[in-house]
Amino acid sequence: MKILIDADGCPVTKIAVETASNAGIKAVIYCDTSHEFSNTGAEVITVSKGADSADFALVNDAQKGDIVITQDYGLAAMALAKKAMPLTQNGLIISDKNIDSLLMSRHAAKAARRAGKHLKGPSKRTEKQNKDFKAALFN
Repeated sequence: MKILIDADGCPVTKIAVETASNAGIKAVIYCDTSHEFSNTGAEVITVSKGADSADFALVNDAQKGDIVITQDYGLAAMALAKKAMPLTQNGLIISDKNIDSLLMSRHAAKAARRAGKHLKGPSKRTEKQNKDFKAALFN
């Protein structure tokens, strides 16, 4: 088992790497050239900048039983197909039971934005969200 982190815009990269290190599990950070990570305790895979290039590199490396940390439901769906366990930055475990509704909400939000609607962004990250994520990581 490895922890694979979709690190572009991920606020829990440090927590995930520290938790993996403490558990003796390999952590791998995926990002494109527009982001730079020099994280001790994790392997960093930097791919060429491009639409979803880091996502495709991550899912190509994912194996059954790996934990995939992402807030991208499309990547989560691909990880599920590889029998990996996707986990959001807020500790939501994504499964076959909830992926369809998550993808539908993503589609609806994208359609609303295309129609010119302004959607409210996420609120400021809280310590409770960090605790929920850490608790779900090895649940």
